[in-house]
Amino acid sequence: MGNVISLAAITMADLPQVGGKNASLGEMITQLEGTGVVVPGGFATTATAYRRFLAANGLADRIEQTLAALDVADVARLAEVGAAIRGWILEQPLTEDLERDIRVAYADLIARESDPDAVTWAVRSSATAEDLPDASFAGQQETFLHIAGIENILDAITKVFASLYNDRAIAYRVHQGFAHSDVALSASVQRMVRSDIGASGVIFTVDTESGFRDAVLVTSAYGLGEAVVQGAVNPDEFLVHKPGLRAGRPAILRRRLGQKATALRFGEGADVERSTEYHDVPDADRERFSITDAEVAELARHALVIEEHYGRPMDIEWARDGLDGRLYILQARPETVVSREDAAVLDRFVIHDHGELLASGRATGQRIGVGRVRVMASIEHMDRVETGDVIVADMTDPDWEPVMKRAAAIVTDRGGRTCHAAIVARELGIPAVVGTATATEDLVDGDIVTVSCAEGDVGHVYAGRAEFTHEKTRVDRMPPLDVDLMMNVGTPDQAFAFSALPNQGVGLARLEFIISEYVGIHPQALLDAEAAGEPTLDEPLRAAIEKRTKAYGSPREYFVKRLAEGVSTIAAAFAPKPVIVRTSDFKTNEYAHLLGGARYEPNEENPMLGWRGASRYVTEAFADSFAMECEALRHVREDMGLDNLQIMIPFVRTLTEAEAVERALAANGLRRGENGLRVIMMCEIPSNALLADRFLDHFDGFSIGSNDMTQLVLGVDRDSDLVAESFDERDPAVLAVLEMAIEACNRRDKYIGICGQGPSDHPDFAEWLVERGIRSISLNPDTVVETWMRLAELGARAPAA
Repeated sequence: MGNVISLAAITMADLPQVGGKNASLGEMITQLEGTGVVVPGGFATTATAYRRFLAANGLADRIEQTLAALDVADVARLAEVGAAIRGWILEQPLTEDLERDIRVAYADLIARESDPDAVTWAVRSSATAEDLPDASFAGQQETFLHIAGIENILDAITKVFASLYNDRAIAYRVHQGFAHSDVALSASVQRMVRSDIGASGVIFTVDTESGFRDAVLVTSAYGLGEAVVQGAVNPDEFLVHKPGLRAGRPAILRRRLGQKATALRFGEGADVERSTEYHDVPDADRERFSITDAEVAELARHALVIEEHYGRPMDIEWARDGLDGRLYILQARPETVVSREDAAVLDRFVIHDHGELLASGRATGQRIGVGRVRVMASIEHMDRVETGDVIVADMTDPDWEPVMKRAAAIVTDRGGRTCHAAIVARELGIPAVVGTATATEDLVDGDIVTVSCAEGDVGHVYAGRAEFTHEKTRVDRMPPLDVDLMMNVGTPDQAFAFSALPNQGVGLARLEFIISEYVGIHPQALLDAEAAGEPTLDEPLRAAIEKRTKAYGSPREYFVKRLAEGVSTIAAAFAPKPVIVRTSDFKTNEYAHLLGGARYEPNEENPMLGWRGASRYVTEAFADSFAMECEALRHVREDMGLDNLQIMIPFVRTLTEAEAVERALAANGLRRGENGLRVIMMCEIPSNALLADRFLDHFDGFSIGSNDMTQLVLGVDRDSDLVAESFDERDPAVLAVLEMAIEACNRRDKYIGICGQGPSDHPDFAEWLVERGIRSISLNPDTVVETWMRLAELGARAPAA
């Protein structure tokens, strides 16, 4: 093969000559035409040209002899050797025929431009052992952006060649078992997409933390994508549901507003040294999403096309041109970490007790690490890192890879979970908490800390050595049970991970957690903030609400969308299995803790027995707030198509309330029986069991709430230490009431389950429930496997329906 080849003539078959990155670019250009996927054109140099370049003057032999004696664990010597080799390469001129062919190819590109003086180019690296299914080589070689003119392009290509011997690249090849001489480099020259005045980011076609295959993760920030990839910016994040996307439905499961404090834009010059620079992003732009929902959906559709073409999860870089508004794909490589894990083995870290919370950020890698803090001001201090340390830095990029392998964990001030540092941390099997903002200030060098990425999307750094366990469980060999074991899922952030546990769905998903964590504002305050006419809110409260809701268009839209995001994430994680979502059951004192809540909530002597559950929904004071809840649930079921979502109504005291709630649901588009909608009632008040048949006239079954039922049957305040010993779900009086409810549901062939704490705490209680004919038991996730195995060992079987 010659020295240069057009990207439009390349396929994956050319990988040995143009490397993984350039082969993938050519593959998409040549094979995905007509799918909507657009890749900027250009050309690539070949591995043959690179090897000829190194062979001149015996340079390849010098490099091989020098590296043969290198111990990459000696970071000081690594830096010395790497700098020397790069210097040799930069001093050596390109071969005459290679320079000639590059000039010809560049002239051909320029001839196609209507305004050649306005066009700049990206010069990217592509190693022949890069972007393989078993090794990402993420960020190991250099990329140069906004390069103008052939002389600058030639200079950039030489620097790309030299970057094959960056310190990080040398160390990475050794750690991955690649011989240095087996790896060659190709440089591509692509038309520059004007994302400097647009937006850019990264897409993964699998959830990077849990390995959940039915989601697409899209990240986005203003400016050039290198800022996202390098971890210099905390981007916006969007999770998109693949089945909904394929069905043409609204499919965004979650939106997370990033700080986006800085943007990488074109500099004054367009040469290798002065091509780009960072600029502060105005506050108004930080407070809104950097791309629209329609653009998120378009990018996710492109990602599906690419994934389906390659037949495996992919890691994709994209950009939106600020001039023409189009979305371009800049790279596509195989995802190399979670997609390689054994889905039959559940590998879980579970934290039990911990010290003071010191810092929080985005969790990367569902693991826990303990070590001594090493606050690193710059890469020059790498030799301070010892095996088992926790590296703490403003921004950890792949330059740190030689010492990342020693670390117990990584903590950074900046970065998102799709940056190169996060990718390499996952590959090395260590947790990383990125985007903490202030970890370098909050953590003290030399202190012992625990870094936990096992608690959802948010990672935490705790003081001292926490108590935790590391569990490995095979989940493909669970014995059969005749009772359904479901889960109580409180947080959407952990839904994807929990869905990997053996289960028959979700028996309880609480709206309270989603409202508290995702919304954080009292629903009536949001309605009043949107109301026309004389303002009813004081200015500080109105300003606080406006700040939180600005990215969503209106306060009401904010509530509905945020609630729908939390619910849809859980429903999608477990689809098509049933997910039973309980409508809000805040007590007045709990609602009062939400932003603006104190102005709307009465002061009750006993909130546990006060204005909560069904009694709220049927009163005029809460009707509009309940309507917003219903709108969110209807959107998830009807618009997003997640009809595995079922609804559960809490704390229904009387038959009058039951009738009124049924009417309110129907008036808000949630009519029992339509489109398979089941409405379950929490059975948690003695009246529910005493009048079980009459309550069942309005509902499709019961889910027993053992905590409240025990409290009310025994007259015990479950929050009082003075009478705590009397609280026991296994008391004969409680069991008698539960048996009444179970019998009534089974007799009428209606759903009967339990979602209270009792079965999680007491396996013998779970056994009793199965013997009495319970159809499903919903457990806390950490007790599912243990309870499952115990019931199987005892041969517990529920009677046939």
